[in-house]
Amino acid sequence: MTIRTILELLSRAITLLLVLPVHEAAHALVAKKLGDRTSEDRITLNPFVHLDLVGSVLIMLTGFGWAKPVQVNPNNMLRTENAEYTKKKRRLKINNYRAGFALTALAGPVSNLLAALVSALAFALILCTEKGVLAYASNEITPLSSTLILLQFLVQINIGLAVFNLIPIPPLDGFNVMRYFTSERVDRWFYMHNQQIQLGFLGVLIFMRYIPSQYNPLVFISSKLTDLLYQLVLNIPEIRWN
Repeated sequence: MTIRTILELLSRAITLLLVLPVHEAAHALVAKKLGDRTSEDRITLNPFVHLDLVGSVLIMLTGFGWAKPVQVNPNNMLRTENAEYTKKKRRLKINNYRAGFALTALAGPVSNLLAALVSALAFALILCTEKGVLAYASNEITPLSSTLILLQFLVQINIGLAVFNLIPIPPLDGFNVMRYFTSERVDRWFYMHNQQIQLGFLGVLIFMRYIPSQYNPLVFISSKLTDLLYQLVLNIPEIRWN
């Protein structure tokens, strides 16, 4: 096992223990801000509150996966006429519960994109130092070069998770985002066929692991977004050295 493989597995472990908890806590926090306290106990960075066995195994094997869904009660997100309650809690109230579902769902992928941005910025700032440039250009494995590789993996994994979670299939976040644009009839169809959809989706994910990366749509989209992010942040060291 090479050091690069070890660092990739380490980055996936960090995803399980830190990135996924942030993702799920973001869901619960936004739901609370919208007035729903159903999953208030999920506003924590304790990974064992959030982890799902199948999703965790998939992350370690493929880099894509999921945690336990955050339960949301849309009735708590409806606008209330109780002005005193609204003033006391100071939460945004909305009329359309589908918008509440969509906003809560988007919070997770947005947290992943922010984590990717922070990792990419850390990578760029290290390249603003002479030691960072030498470590990046060198083939030797040092603590600094290992840190750069780890940050690159974290960027890739976070963007990959954001893209993966926006697939419009339950229980992924993309499904609740999609529901904002669809009807209850579509909801019923998905719930009636939920088990078959999830089993089929799991089979597709396992199959996609063996597809060359250039033909894998998740990898393709994630790579394009990763390249775009690096184009933005690498202007920092370019300015520093020019």
